[in-house]
Amino acid sequence: MTAPSITLTRLDVQRLERLIDSLDETLPGVIALQTELDRAETLVGHDEVPADVVTMNSRVHCREESSGKDYHLTLVYPQDANADEGKISILAPVGSALLGLKVGQHIDWPAPGGKTLKLTLLEVESQPVNGGDCAF
Repeated sequence: MTAPSITLTRLDVQRLERLIDSLDETLPGVIALQTELDRAETLVGHDEVPADVVTMNSRVHCREESSGKDYHLTLVYPQDANADEGKISILAPVGSALLGLKVGQHIDWPAPGGKTLKLTLLEVESQPVNGGDCAF
């Protein structure tokens, strides 16, 4: 599995750690998210994050390499997830895979059924200006 270096905001890490604390820590999505938080190499303030880095509530354009299919997704907390609107939960495999990525990076991520998704981040279309809303 390819795991590029990632940058996270301190605010996202605090909120996501509270989310993890509120859930069953043995759930696969929770384990994957904790793994991502643990491997973050850079922590910045939400007002210091580069414009090309995926944060919570970012809208992104990415490509799944094996199919060539493009996706426009918004990375959200579980209660805001809505696949029909492209709102992907941070607890979904693709959600935790995208967190902290920088434009141009790609990641191999295990998907249901034993497949491996090869995602390339093409663009961060928007980031929340104040860290975004959160119930956690």
